[in-house]
Amino acid sequence: MMEIKPLVIGDLVAKVPVIQGGMGVGVSLSGLAGAVAAEGGIGIISTAQIGYREPDFDNNPIACNLRAIKKEIEKAREIAKGGIIGVNIMVATQKYEEYVKAAVEAGVDLIISGAGLPMNLPALVENTKTKIAPIVSSVKSAQVIMKYWLKKYNRVPDAVVIEGPLAGGHLGFSQEQLENIDGLNYDEEVKNIIKTVNESGEEHQKDIPVIMAGGIYTREDMEHYLAMGASGVQVATRFVTTYECDADEAYKQTYIDAKKEDIVIVKSPVGMPGRAILNPFMKKAKEGKIPHGKCHTCVSTCKPAETPYCITDALVNAAIGNVDDALLFCGANAYRATKLEHVKDIMDEFRG
Repeated sequence: MMEIKPLVIGDLVAKVPVIQGGMGVGVSLSGLAGAVAAEGGIGIISTAQIGYREPDFDNNPIACNLRAIKKEIEKAREIAKGGIIGVNIMVATQKYEEYVKAAVEAGVDLIISGAGLPMNLPALVENTKTKIAPIVSSVKSAQVIMKYWLKKYNRVPDAVVIEGPLAGGHLGFSQEQLENIDGLNYDEEVKNIIKTVNESGEEHQKDIPVIMAGGIYTREDMEHYLAMGASGVQVATRFVTTYECDADEAYKQTYIDAKKEDIVIVKSPVGMPGRAILNPFMKKAKEGKIPHGKCHTCVSTCKPAETPYCITDALVNAAIGNVDDALLFCGANAYRATKLEHVKDIMDEFRG
């Protein structure tokens, strides 16, 4: 069995090299993130519509989200027993800068940022302890972000997360690529991204750990990427079916009930392909528009007048258990879940 080393991101040391992936809306909040952090991993809170439970959310979504970022980070800290707490903030989020500043002010340890390249992220965390990690899916995107950060801010990322084509939710790949994942030969791309990041790190005398995400379900999956040179892995889907996950039990049950053929690539209303469980809602969405109310100011790529359905409504429904009227985002391995587990049991498996 491979010896598992801690994941070191600057002065942050996670005894278990596992980052729990950020899952919105309302799937990874303080409960899940705090539990993972307490077990020696890095717990991640998703800021996507994080304030959906606030009473004035329909009228003031942004204000509610900014309030909830602070609340959830504080609650996670109480559970984490000194462990590492981070947030995932999508670049496509409207008012992105405000979300980053709210997380930094709340003293978050790490910001992971994807769904676009976080070009101005270094400026938003300047003179703070908060570490930053962009999400990339190709050598090209890794080169672009590192070159830009160096030129404009004279800094390199504290870590880089590679998100592969087996991940859940919105994906950084085209529909065609996702229809022929084997043809992508993605392990080669992963090796080349790790090489690119390592070379940049050596050049600037900084250790930049690379974390692999997408389709990692077991310790064996983790070892595969550690052997390729990754310093850690990001795991999301496996943590949905835990007692500690913040989503409703009915949402967790959809993973347990799902078969491999139920997991499909869907066209998200915000213009990106995504991976989800096929349910009555998705079938209805294919047939035509699903009426929706006022805009919840979520992502900048959404055109409310043209969208086939409101993604916020669909994801909130998932989180609160209205699963037949929901978009059920999941990773490629969701069908492997057969029961609820405790976070500790999963972390013990990865700890070895």
